[in-house]
Amino acid sequence: MPLDLPEHMLEKIRTHALRHITERQQTTTNLSLVNRIYRAGDHIGPKLQGIHTDRTAVVVFADDEPLANFGHACRYLLYDPENGEFLKEVPARFPPNLQNRANGLTGFFQQVTFNKPIPYWYRPIIYRCPRLIPEGNRYAILYSGLTQGRHLNDMEFAYRTLIDVYGFSAANIYVLNYDGTRSVFDMTLGNWPGNNTPYTIQVTDKGTRPAFQAVFSELAGKLQAEDLLFIHSNNHGDNFNDGNGSFMCQFLHGGDPAPNEDGDWTPYYASEFAADLATLPAYRALVVMMEQCNSGGFNTPILNASTAKATSVSSAATASVSSWASSDGNWDIFAYEWIAAVNGANPDGSALASNPDTNHDGVVDTQEAYNYALSQDGSDTPQFNASATGAGLTLDQQYWFIWLWCWLWWPILEPIYREVYPEINFPPQPNPPDPAPYYAMVNRVLPEIQPLLISSIEKELTGLRAELDKKIAPILDRARR
Repeated sequence: MPLDLPEHMLEKIRTHALRHITERQQTTTNLSLVNRIYRAGDHIGPKLQGIHTDRTAVVVFADDEPLANFGHACRYLLYDPENGEFLKEVPARFPPNLQNRANGLTGFFQQVTFNKPIPYWYRPIIYRCPRLIPEGNRYAILYSGLTQGRHLNDMEFAYRTLIDVYGFSAANIYVLNYDGTRSVFDMTLGNWPGNNTPYTIQVTDKGTRPAFQAVFSELAGKLQAEDLLFIHSNNHGDNFNDGNGSFMCQFLHGGDPAPNEDGDWTPYYASEFAADLATLPAYRALVVMMEQCNSGGFNTPILNASTAKATSVSSAATASVSSWASSDGNWDIFAYEWIAAVNGANPDGSALASNPDTNHDGVVDTQEAYNYALSQDGSDTPQFNASATGAGLTLDQQYWFIWLWCWLWWPILEPIYREVYPEINFPPQPNPPDPAPYYAMVNRVLPEIQPLLISSIEKELTGLRAELDKKIAPILDRARR
């Protein structure tokens, strides 16, 4: 039933709600009216919470951690629509409505807001040595079931990094997002805030468990002994301490309507995810990075269920706490920093706060990516688990002579690079050159050039070693006398 009350009644409800929260909470809590009247027996918010009204009521949503992902501490304040009198307060974990529109929530006390994003300015792109392609195929699954703008932004960052920097085939990347389109529930999308260019991510299916199972079923017929699988999950999740453990949210399915004015969705439990993951055949490497709240509850089940020879799992939060958005609301902190580490630069191409490749071997492994994200994330409670060799997993290939590979590549690519990225004038321009065509060109020729360079390097180094052996042997003989 629509919220159709006289203004003086609404003002009475708003005034009481504001006075109801303590002075301390008035600096940390946002208040919104739900634009409907609940009938007796209606559930408020997702059905999984088990919150129902026992009489007709108006609901004020009190969000006590507005910058955190859900689930997190929040409350429903119930009022009598006949006289505006306060009825009761009910603790909750999720909003009562997923539609921040006229038929959803109307904020009337918004003390906590995301910082206004800094206008984008183009910064000089940092040249990165083309990544070495490993043996075997590489696959990726990017997942978000209950998607807000920042969750799609994270996945776009990951998508570009996989294709542009690591040379993944777009056909091998499965994007499971919200309703099966490039959509979010809380905003109208413009350009991607990473570098002010249009979104490129290609959505393949809905953000649901059945869609995940369909991908696993397809991969079961594709994965070979030398293959790698990267999985990134985003959006919202929780752990109700009901014995079922951590879960991530799915787009509502099973015959029910889409996420709606009841704020409903379907849980995807860590135990279910692990059972689905276990259906895969044996393969070389599994790399998982999870952003949703309580994602740490997935780490151990994933390690136990993985059929990969080596497994690495990074998550944004322990099994009992929420994950957090960035101060401008454009990103989730842990996901942004982890992806930036493996990308080798921020989304606009500018330098990172420090070099995540701390052992200077030319690649960023999962332990280094996690360590970098941990050093830059002061809000979350990140977790890392790996099998015996999982911490050293990378999305590319490592050679002991990586420095020589880059030394040979740079003179060849520099003229093309300088043509694509000319010297910029100051002040910087708001529309940077799109790096995708340059990376696409490099990745097209890489499969042909890499074997030539690698074989040449190995041949020359083998010859050099043999020549040095002949010259060094007499010196060692004299030293032994």
